[in-house]
Amino acid sequence: MNQTDPAQIPPQAPSTTATGWRQFYQYWLPVVCWMGLIFYLSSSSKAGSPLFDMGIHDFFVKKTAHVAEYALLYLLLFRAFHSGISGPNARSKAFLCSAIIAILYAASDEYHQTFVPLREGRLRDVLIDTFGIFLMYLFLRRNASKTQK
Repeated sequence: MNQTDPAQIPPQAPSTTATGWRQFYQYWLPVVCWMGLIFYLSSSSKAGSPLFDMGIHDFFVKKTAHVAEYALLYLLLFRAFHSGISGPNARSKAFLCSAIIAILYAASDEYHQTFVPLREGRLRDVLIDTFGIFLMYLFLRRNASKTQK
């Protein structure tokens, strides 16, 4: 029987599976959780109820929430994509992939609301969500140019 001295066995690098899961938990799990929260909130028929309508103030509060929730979704997506994309134009690819996914999710969320009682999906809301995505894009681009100077 040939026994090897444990001191002479080279240490192994962490497995790529462990690294993959760590990256998922750190970068992609927040995206999935945030998308789940958006889905849950848009599933509520109370939000579309006339009993909860407080006029113009209600409109601005809800639309500001749309802008904020999709700005945050874009930020989380950008963070996740940017952590996994390397090479030339990695940042630009992360910006683009994040925008596409966030806008498609906004559209699918509005479509989902057409199946919820007392709710309706509106193109206007997708545009408002896209505005939030665009604001976060501008914020990230501005900060990126500051850090590169």
